[in-house]
Amino acid sequence: MRVQVRDVRLYFDVAGMGLVPDGAAMRERPVLICLHGGPGFDHSLMKETFSPLADLAQVVLPDQRGNGRSDWSTTDRWTLDTWIDDVPAFCEALEIERPVLLGGSFGGFVALGVAGRYPELPAKLVLLSTAARFLPERALAMFERLGGAEARDVAARYFEHPNLETREAYQRICLPLYNPGPPDPEAFARVVKHHEVGVHFWTNQLPELDLSGEASRVRCPTLILGGELDPLATPADLEELAAAIPGSQLTIVPGTGHGLRNKPDEAAASVRRFLTADTS
Repeated sequence: MRVQVRDVRLYFDVAGMGLVPDGAAMRERPVLICLHGGPGFDHSLMKETFSPLADLAQVVLPDQRGNGRSDWSTTDRWTLDTWIDDVPAFCEALEIERPVLLGGSFGGFVALGVAGRYPELPAKLVLLSTAARFLPERALAMFERLGGAEARDVAARYFEHPNLETREAYQRICLPLYNPGPPDPEAFARVVKHHEVGVHFWTNQLPELDLSGEASRVRCPTLILGGELDPLATPADLEELAAAIPGSQLTIVPGTGHGLRNKPDEAAASVRRFLTADTS
């Protein structure tokens, strides 16, 4: 399905019912909006992990502008400010009130920005494998730990000179290190990729990214979830983010990395516990 959101049409999919029979009434379930990583990818990896929560919530999975099956927009609109402002507009278009926002990696930057700039919008916030800022030295140290000098050098070249050539090498050498164990080539093959959007973000946005101010303005219950072996959102990044968000809950899962991809059941279970917890 697609919906007009400001100047673009955004693709989204839905798992689960918003209203369910409950005795003589219809009971409304919470809406969980899952914001995917990248940028330059789509919602499909989120769907694998979090659509099982459809027995608890109506799970809404959009492709953000420039990503997946949504309109490309224009390069001047591939900015974090635009992606952040698209979320309340998306909610308005679909008449979604007080959703739970779940953002993974880049999607976590977007979700954090929304919660800080539109604090009345989300009922709860889940930040998966994300941070308030990107510190390359932390990432490079973890890549070296996981993949040796070659992985560190390939990552450093992409961080310093993002382009399609360095991105290809980064995805070939470094992407398999995001989580322990053999990667799932079929899962990544299913992703609709727009590498130009990713290169644009890494070049023009990520080096200066700092959402610490937004983090301090978050007012809803917040779960920060990540893996101890994540090279992009390291434990130090997660702890820094938790310290910046008042009253947030931090869960670092051992034996996993970015997006908890090798432990999807544990990721979904952590979110399930958070959704059902009384945080009032």
